[in-house]
Amino acid sequence: GCSFLKITLVKLPSSAPLSFVCVFNLSCPPQNASGRDDLNEAEPPRKLVLEKNTFNQTKLSNGTSSMISAKQRAASNSYETQKEQCVKYFDQWTETDQVEFVENLISRMCHYQHGHINSYLKPMLQRDFITVLPARGLDHIAENILSFLDARSLCAAELVCKEWYRVISDGMLWKKLMERMVRTDSLWKGLSERRGWIQYLLKNKPSDGILPPDSFYRSLYPQIIQDIETIESNWRCGHHGLQRIHCHSETSKGVYCLQYDDQKIISGLRDNTIKIWDKNTLECKNVLTGHTGSVLCLQYDDKVIITGSSDSTVRVWDVGTGEMLNTLIHHCEAVLHLRFTNGMMVTCSKDRSIAVWDMSTSTDITLRRVLVGHRAAVNVVDFDDKYIVSASGDRTIKVWNTGSCEFVRTLNGHKRGIACLQYRDRLVVSGSSDNTIRLWDIECGACLRVLEGHEELVRCIRFDNKRIVSGAYDGKIKVWDLVAALDPRSPAGTLCLRTLVEHSGRVFRLQFDEFQIVSSSHDDTILIWDFLNVPSDQGDGSQSAPRTYTYVSR
Repeated sequence: GCSFLKITLVKLPSSAPLSFVCVFNLSCPPQNASGRDDLNEAEPPRKLVLEKNTFNQTKLSNGTSSMISAKQRAASNSYETQKEQCVKYFDQWTETDQVEFVENLISRMCHYQHGHINSYLKPMLQRDFITVLPARGLDHIAENILSFLDARSLCAAELVCKEWYRVISDGMLWKKLMERMVRTDSLWKGLSERRGWIQYLLKNKPSDGILPPDSFYRSLYPQIIQDIETIESNWRCGHHGLQRIHCHSETSKGVYCLQYDDQKIISGLRDNTIKIWDKNTLECKNVLTGHTGSVLCLQYDDKVIITGSSDSTVRVWDVGTGEMLNTLIHHCEAVLHLRFTNGMMVTCSKDRSIAVWDMSTSTDITLRRVLVGHRAAVNVVDFDDKYIVSASGDRTIKVWNTGSCEFVRTLNGHKRGIACLQYRDRLVVSGSSDNTIRLWDIECGACLRVLEGHEELVRCIRFDNKRIVSGAYDGKIKVWDLVAALDPRSPAGTLCLRTLVEHSGRVFRLQFDEFQIVSSSHDDTILIWDFLNVPSDQGDGSQSAPRTYTYVSR
């Protein structure tokens, strides 16, 4: 409540640490009789000079440090007596009256005093809610808050105090963290199934029916991280276990296509058959016959297998029994590739056309539209809800609207025919007989990167969020760093992580996940490259003898 404030800036010599000193003259009006008029009745206006290091730190009663002048802390003789009297009255009032009084008191203070009040109140307003909530019977809220922490933060939280450690342990938060990772990360999900600790997560019951304590999950977590780091290292260094399936017959040479899951591998061969293999025993479980030409492409789901052949037909088979359910006759030359999902199928052919089909059931498949525009055989197609993407021997990639089937744009850049591609989100990755791989932005048609390294035609290509894996007629499989390839600053020489050489013939098809690559070749073999279960002698650079199985037709 100052009625007069005069500020004078005094210029100091240029050598002084501060260029100016602020001189404040404060004149305060006399207090009324009911206030503390005896404290400043005879005091003249006070003069305060603010200089460097004028103030000293003073501890407040709540432990908070505050910058308070030693001169300001000198109290008058009657201050203590009057303070006790004020506190006595204050304690007799209701909470509402107390708040109103304090608000009135604060409103009479200057900004400088407000700062000291704020420093005093700030630590008083802080709460250790993780400790307070369980004390009020709200353990589940504290557990839910901490359940959003990552592993590093959860480790730090355990060290805060015993109560935090108890909340984390009783709430099984390490178990919940692992369950969240399994639900959101395919690597964690696959590892949990392969290592067997999935039985301790989610709603599964362990074999002995007893759920382990949180300390079990706390000790398991670093083992999982070590497993993941080992897998990544094996990919970078090329360390792998190897299994080999010999699937040739007397009249054929070549495995043109394949697809696999955890239980089986389904392959299409040059001998006109589809062979189904047990992925664990490597034994042939079934042979599907009906095509009169080589099986060039296939795809299956949990109900049907659909195959395309050089006999110009597309055939539908029951995935469980192997029974042929339907034959589609439309293309006039070899069916080179096909994809299907969500009631829609797209096929492409050596006859230069692309056929779009509606699939109601396995026996009710109707032709919706034929797309023409390529000037040579259409070797590969892929699609999602937005675009159909096709690649041809005419060196171009064409983009079509999935809903209307209208042409959108052409991607130009390859110098020779294109043999393979994959499309997902905005990214298209293609391989060509010009021996290169190109990465494209489908929305603008720009080529983002050219990968060079293969010595012959790049026949097959797949990518995920981390890697591109390609196979070529030079018999080699190359693993590329996708993240680095999308960064224009990355040097071209650093993009190929590893070259795998085991096939003795052209690589026709491959598929991969976080743990393995499965590839097929003109050498009549299917190879399973295992980056999880690696022989111990791989670290020394030696190769273990591969496990093999040979199928001989009868």
